[in-house]
Amino acid sequence: MRNVTLAITQMASTGTWEGNCDKAESLVREAARAGAHLVLLQELFDGDYFCIEQHAAHLARAEELESHRTVQRFATLARELGIVLPVSVFERAGNAHFNTTVIVDADGRRLGHYRKTHIPDGRGYQEKFYFSPGDTGFRVWETAVGHLGLGICWDQWFPECARAMALMGAEFLLYPTAIGSEPPNPGYDSSSHWQNAMRGHAAANIMPVLAANRIGKETAPDGRFDIFYGRSFIADWQGEKVAEMDRTEQGARL
Repeated sequence: MRNVTLAITQMASTGTWEGNCDKAESLVREAARAGAHLVLLQELFDGDYFCIEQHAAHLARAEELESHRTVQRFATLARELGIVLPVSVFERAGNAHFNTTVIVDADGRRLGHYRKTHIPDGRGYQEKFYFSPGDTGFRVWETAVGHLGLGICWDQWFPECARAMALMGAEFLLYPTAIGSEPPNPGYDSSSHWQNAMRGHAAANIMPVLAANRIGKETAPDGRFDIFYGRSFIADWQGEKVAEMDRTEQGARL
């Protein structure tokens, strides 16, 4: 039997690339000091959630994976700490752009990447303007902590994704996320529905599920905004929550 300690993080991502990466690194180090073997950061943690609006200037944020500065920085960190560390980034591949997570093993090696399959397109979450649907298919990686499957944010609403990875041998499911308020219906709080969907994946597939979300209010220049509701959590193989953060808490949780 293996004993593996898993951790989620949660933070507001605003300001500069350096500031966000410094904050994320601090949380990863906090989790590693507490004994984590794998740490999950939120979706696109190195910057603000630019998909609130449609603006072509934001496409300049994308970088090629091989030289992506965020991947390079956190691969170095993973090697230093000896932890498995998925890294969520905005990828440019030729003329295409993807919402991508790179799987970095505990020795700092890049095991591969997954490109987000399901791309939302609604007020406050206008991702189709920026991201092409992923072309990698769902994947499972053999890492230092076991076989990992990973979806990105909206993928988590589709049970087929979780089941496909379970059938490929996944032992854990990870979901880096950016979700919050619903601009068309400001009074609606989807956070419990969001958690319950993934807890169902855990129970149905008999494996732990981790979800890391962002927090805080982010506002576009035209005044449109999203309020990200946090509530990042870890569910065990029965779907029971064994760790949870609140709506405003910044930190790491095992």
